Amino acid sequence: MSAGANFYIVGRDPAGLPHPDTKVDLYSPMHGGKVLAMAPGMPQLEIIPFRVAAYDTKAKGMAFFDPARKEDFDFISGTRMRGLARAGEMPPEGFMAPAAWSVLADYYKGVGEGK
Repeated sequence: MSAGANFYIVGRDPAGLPHPDTKVDLYSPMHGGKVLAMAPGMPQLEIIPFRVAAYDTKAKGMAFFDPARKEDFDFISGTRMRGLARAGEMPPEGFMAPAAWSVLADYYKGVGEGK
């Protein structure tokens, strides 16, 4: 099943799936790795969890999430980021390099205009 692979890097999907009523994520950030570790044919692989990064509101930049300081982190989803870009709004300071944000925002404004 692993075709010669020794390692498998696992992201946080489907952790970003919110409950429709509470808007709280249905799964923990480590859920994907836990499920894969239990999958038949996977015991020979070392599951390497993807470290979760988020916007650190205190440091004003991206950082690896620290559960002990969870109130200091803002998880900016792709949906939210695209919404900001389409609306011509700026993300929080330090979220992305301004030149990169400009390219992204121009693209999503164009998508909204049918370009």
